[in-house]
Amino acid sequence: MHATYRVLIMGASYGSLLAAKLLLAGHAVKLVCLPAEADLINDEGIRVRLPIKDGDGLVEVDSRRAPERLSASVPQATDPARHDLVVLAMQEPQYRSPGVRELLDKVARARVPCMSIMNMPPLPYLARIPGIASEGLRSCYADPTVWDAFDPSLMTLCSPDPQAFRPPDEKINVLQVSLPTNFKAARFDDPGHTGMLRAMAAGIEGIRFENRGREIELPVKLKVHDSVFVPLEPRGFVNSTKLPAPARFWNSSNQFCKTARAGCIAARTVACVRTNSKCG
Repeated sequence: MHATYRVLIMGASYGSLLAAKLLLAGHAVKLVCLPAEADLINDEGIRVRLPIKDGDGLVEVDSRRAPERLSASVPQATDPARHDLVVLAMQEPQYRSPGVRELLDKVARARVPCMSIMNMPPLPYLARIPGIASEGLRSCYADPTVWDAFDPSLMTLCSPDPQAFRPPDEKINVLQVSLPTNFKAARFDDPGHTGMLRAMAAGIEGIRFENRGREIELPVKLKVHDSVFVPLEPRGFVNSTKLPAPARFWNSSNQFCKTARAGCIAARTVACVRTNSKCG
């Protein structure tokens, strides 16, 4: 029997993808979200649709059929100390919102290990990277003070490579994956916490899902790397093509939003560190 963990995921939209994978691997998951989302998820669960390699169309994962239980709550009713891992799955500006910022502070003070799949690397993670002066990046964040209570050793980063969206004609508990790439996470400083991530990754790797009378592998795995640079690969934050940058870096006025700046700066700084160049 593999170890089972209790995972708290802040953000029920993009967070539903990782939640579905963890549930199928046998871990208990709680999603933190808005009241209407929490009520719907507690009543009907989540549906995550993924494209599969050797078949047409999509396969749907219904959380109600998973071996472990999914629950949802609002920030004010959530106790992070009851969990083994906290996943940060909201966009960066949302962490300054009333209720969310107080929960984030509880997470930091409870000293629960955190893994970010945010649209940009959190400040405490940048503090773990040699050669990066994270203090100089505070202006890139909507409210950098929400990160002040965190111990950098308890924060890791996971690349938000898989792309997904909520279909506009569906309920808000439905998520559809459009690019089924893997999550790539960096190790924690603590080998025990890294071991927990590796156990989760192994469980996700071993998932076999019944589809049309046969068992298949599902795309989107969790890969854990020893290097702290892996989740900061420039392609994870900056679009190198001539197409529009990923939607997570654009605001409602279709302008390149300031939250993209930290990803760009982090990618540039990592390049400087790798080449032993001076980063200004």
